[in-house]
Order: sequence, then structure tokens, then C-alpha cells
Amino acid sequence: MGNDVSERLSVRGLCKAYRSGDDRVTILNDFDLSLSDGEAVALTGRSGSGKSTLIHLLCGLAVPDGGRIRLFGEAMPATADDELWATQRRQRVATVFQDTNLLPTLTVSENIRFRASLADRPAPDVAGWLRALGLQGLADRYPDQVSGGQRQRAAIAVAFAMRPELLLADEPTGSLDRHTASAVADELFRFQRDTGCPMLLATHDQALAERCERIVPLTSEGDV
Repeated sequence: MGNDVSERLSVRGLCKAYRSGDDRVTILNDFDLSLSDGEAVALTGRSGSGKSTLIHLLCGLAVPDGGRIRLFGEAMPATADDELWATQRRQRVATVFQDTNLLPTLTVSENIRFRASLADRPAPDVAGWLRALGLQGLADRYPDQVSGGQRQRAAIAVAFAMRPELLLADEPTGSLDRHTASAVADELFRFQRDTGCPMLLATHDQALAERCERIVPLTSEGDV
């Protein structure tokens, strides 16, 4: 079967399990997914259903037990330490994790500029991104000087600044109040509309999920 040139992400038969004592716990079982240019897909399911595990697999920070992953039409290696994965994360794939992964020794604005520089992108409009995400006045603060919700929004600004070709986000509104979550969702979908960047959003937020073109539910056994 030929590859669709608009397909940014293709997952076929993905499997992942962990050992818990003497038990083998299946997280993902023969999982398929595709994501095309400009598409937003919500990944839903209860805690433990495999949403966060899948995000880690799709950016090369975890290794599947079986199946294949293709990014931008290219087959990805089955080892997490491969240089190809590092290149994709650095230049093409932005990931927003629940723990944000901001560099603690850089201010919020420095984190944004550094990420754009690492991806060889033009200097970002830091003030514009911070204003859009309700973070004005926090540019010179360090990550440990802002709240968890503010760090989460700063991590989204960092992702935007690298102008990715694929955005993966694990609970991007998870630590935000309803009003702020709605405003951040507006910015996520505005970014998608303006850039055509496809997004995969792992979320418990039904309102956020319903704004996506598709919803992919995961069961506790990792099946669709």
C-alpha cells in the first residue's frame, strides 16, 4: 500500500506492555492511528488506558513491543536512542508533557527562544505568544517561580515557537481552570488553523476533545 503524502503520522499494530510483579499489563494492543495535514485528533480514555504511553512512543521516548511508526512518510527505528528520533523531536515534532519539561535554568522567555533556535526557526514573537496564552508579565520568571498552570501554558508557547510539523500534547489543559482551559484551547486551534500543523491531543477534557475532527477512545486494555 502506498503512503499518503499528506499523512504526517501513521501507526500500525502498535503494542506495549509492562511488568508489574509477576503480571504482564497490556497498555496498547494492536493499535492503529493516522494523522494527516491540518487534522486535530483527540485521544481519550480513563487514567491507565495508555494515552501518555502512546505520546511517549510517538516521540521516541519509549520503545514499542511490536508494530511500526512512520513520521512524515519515514519508518522510525525501534530504538529510543536513535539519532533520527532526536532529529524529529528537535526540528519537526513538538511535544507538550504534563510535567512541561521546561529548562529550569532558563526564564520563560529564554525557554521559548531556545526552543525556536534549536529547531532552526526564526526568532519567535515571545511577547505575542505570552500575551495570547495569558502569561504577560512572566517573561523573566523561572519555571519554579510560576504556577503549574502557568508552566503548562509556557510549555505550549515553547511548542508553538518551534513551528512544528506535528504537535503531540498530553493533557494540555489538565491543570487549568475552565475559563483558562477554553482560552488555551482557542490558541491551540488557532495555531492549527494558521499553520496547518496536525495535532494529537490526549485529554480528559470532553469540551476540548469535541473540537477535534476525530476522537479516538482507548480502553483500559489499550484497544480502540
